[in-house]
Amino acid sequence: MPNLAFLTDPGLRDGLQSRLQRVESRLTEAVKSDYPFVTQTSAHLVEAGGKRFRPLMTLLCAAFGDPEAEEVYDAATVVELTHLATLYHDDVMDEAPMRRGRPSANSRWDNSVAILTGDFLFSRASDILADLGPEAVRIQARTFERLVTGQIRETVGPAHGEDPVAHHLQVLADKTGSLIATSAQFGAMFAGCDQAVVDTLTRYGERIGVAFQLADDLVDLTSDPVDSGKTPGTDLREGVPTLAGLIVLRGGAAHDAHLADLLTRPLDDAEVAEALPLLRAHDAVAQARIVARQWADDARDCLLTLPEGAPRDALASVCDYVVDRTG
Repeated sequence: MPNLAFLTDPGLRDGLQSRLQRVESRLTEAVKSDYPFVTQTSAHLVEAGGKRFRPLMTLLCAAFGDPEAEEVYDAATVVELTHLATLYHDDVMDEAPMRRGRPSANSRWDNSVAILTGDFLFSRASDILADLGPEAVRIQARTFERLVTGQIRETVGPAHGEDPVAHHLQVLADKTGSLIATSAQFGAMFAGCDQAVVDTLTRYGERIGVAFQLADDLVDLTSDPVDSGKTPGTDLREGVPTLAGLIVLRGGAAHDAHLADLLTRPLDDAEVAEALPLLRAHDAVAQARIVARQWADDARDCLLTLPEGAPRDALASVCDYVVDRTG
C-alpha cells in the first residue's frame, strides 16, 4: 500500500487509505484463476506490492464527485491490472531479473509464462472494463494503443535527426503518462464529474505521469537502497535510456567520453559500480530534475480551474511528492 503521509487533510487521507484497501482486495480476487498455476503467476506481482499510483490517482480524482461509486472501484482495479500486465511484458523485453524486490516472473519461471501471465491480466482488466460501458472500453483501447506505441518508439529509438531527449519524453508520455491520464479520467468520469472537470483531470494526469516517471528514473540513479527499497542502477544494467543519460550523450563533451560509452549499452555489475558515481556527479542529474519539476508544475497549473478544497490541495501535493520522493 502507498504511503499517504504527503496528504495533509486527515479525513481525505483516511478515506483514501480505506478505499485503496478495497481496491487491493479486488486485485487479489481479479488475479484468481480456475488453474492454480495461473493464480500463482498472476498474484506474483500483486503480492509484491508497489506504489499503486494509478489507482490512487483514480480515487483522488473521484473525490471531485462521488468517490464511493461502485464504478470508481472497478476502474481503479482495471488501471492497476493493466499496469501490472505491462510489467510482466517489460521484464521479458528488458531481460530483468528482479521486480519489486523479488525475482521477476520471467526469471522465476520463463519468458513464455511471463508473457502469457501479462496477457491473462489484460484479459481480466478487459472483463471488468466491459461492465463500465463502451466509452470506457474505447478509452482503454486508445490508451493501450499509446502504451504499445511508446514501447515500440523506445525499442526502435529516435529517427535520424530526431532529438533523443524529445523522443524520450514522447516515449514517457505514451508509456507512462497515457495510463495515468486514463486513471485520472476514469476516476472523474465514474464519480459523475462534469466534462470540463474530467478533461482537466485527464490533462493533469498525463503531465503528472511524465513527471512521475522522470522522477522514478532519478530515484534509480541517486537513491539510497535503504530509503528506496531498490538496487540503484537497474536502468544502467538493462541499458534502458533515461533523461540524465541522454543529456550527457547530447552534450558530447570530451571529458564525458568514458561515461558516454557506458551509457550506450547494458552494463555488468562492475560497470554499473563505475558508471553510477560518474553520473551522480554530473550536472545532467540536476538538469533532469529540473525537467521533472517543470512537468509537475505544468500539472499543478491544470488544477487552477478546479474547485478549491481538499481534493485539489491533495493533487497539488502529489506534484511535490512525485518529484521529491526517494523511493
